[in-house]
Amino acid sequence: MKKKLAYCQVGAAIASSLILFSGCQKTQKSLSIVSVTPEIEQLLTVGWKADARTVLQPLASPPDELGWDEKIGNRDEIFGDKEILLQAIARSLEYLNSPQAKAAYRNYPIPEITQARVIRSLKRFQELLLIANSGEELMSAVKREFVFYQSVGSDNLGTVLFSAYFEPIYPASRTPTAEYRYPLYRLPPDLKSWSKPHPTREELEGKNGLLGAKSRLAGLELFWLKSRWEAYLIHIQGSARLILPDGKQTTIGYAGNTARDYNSIGWELVQEGKIPLEELTMPRILEYFQVNPGAMDEYISRDRSFVFFEEKYGVSALGSINVPLSAERAIATDKSLMPPGALALIQASIPDYNSSGTLEERQITRFVLDQDAGGAIKGAGRVDYFLGSGEQAGERAGVTRSYGQLYYLLLRSESL
Repeated sequence: MKKKLAYCQVGAAIASSLILFSGCQKTQKSLSIVSVTPEIEQLLTVGWKADARTVLQPLASPPDELGWDEKIGNRDEIFGDKEILLQAIARSLEYLNSPQAKAAYRNYPIPEITQARVIRSLKRFQELLLIANSGEELMSAVKREFVFYQSVGSDNLGTVLFSAYFEPIYPASRTPTAEYRYPLYRLPPDLKSWSKPHPTREELEGKNGLLGAKSRLAGLELFWLKSRWEAYLIHIQGSARLILPDGKQTTIGYAGNTARDYNSIGWELVQEGKIPLEELTMPRILEYFQVNPGAMDEYISRDRSFVFFEEKYGVSALGSINVPLSAERAIATDKSLMPPGALALIQASIPDYNSSGTLEERQITRFVLDQDAGGAIKGAGRVDYFLGSGEQAGERAGVTRSYGQLYYLLLRSESL
């Protein structure tokens, strides 16, 4: 679902490795943001180049708690959101039995991770999820039957940077008005014949986003938004749910993009000393633009990439493997390295609301399906976590930035 440079189909989208966008509207002062050391800053800027053939390493002896998922249920309790996870598995299996998956796995660089093995692994995990009576029982069975393949991360030591994305919900109109002025565009039917380099964002929509009839895209307007910032965030997220003036809702998703590299405006703000790197979150970026409203057009224009959309008529956000994404059960990774549709387990610190309604960091271990990709999600050390739809998901996504681990679960050879 993310941005696709590959921006994926839902918004999937996303944030860059240093900006972590989402539609956050409030700054949560109580939430501590993970500090970025000079070493990590260098890592994010340069990155360690993993060999695709060795990007996932099997663990001979997984840690005791690996395989536990606190969202499914506390140790001897009945499962919490088992149905959501089962639905996500079914969607991955739908993809994995498609010609698209066959083509993707034909040249997958790790020989022992095959389409057939990923399918069998998902089916067996599905069975275990249905018959296990507790999270403890599931964990024991998973550790007994599955091999954990750990991502080597950005440093060959397993360090993975986590961000998050969401599906925004914004008011929109099918026709322009004095209130709804900022358009989102359909895919130009002749895009493949456009000469390269493609036009920049500023050339397509103007510095202020209001080029209108003078734009090369005139006549391709799909919807209009009230806010340029909201329109741009939909470009970042790759999809959205729209509330029309009559109260009806519809959805839009990624349809294509120009052949221009995405440029993180968050990183631009850091480079120019506008925001300290350790404070780089979506709320902080929005706060800067609220104080400096004239700067928004300048920085948005620096992202020369441009995304096109299509109406989805209520269909939820889709990932890069063309299946709907389930909140907190889907991730986006670099699909040149990671196995599409596969079962994974993540360990990271993800902000969530406590009983008093305040965001706080929570260390999670979560079974997820790798169903998406993103233009800014490159290398073995990047994961984008899908948090769902709406304002709260956006607020959480906007302050998600932490370091953790990524594992893929494949049946042991003797179980195949």
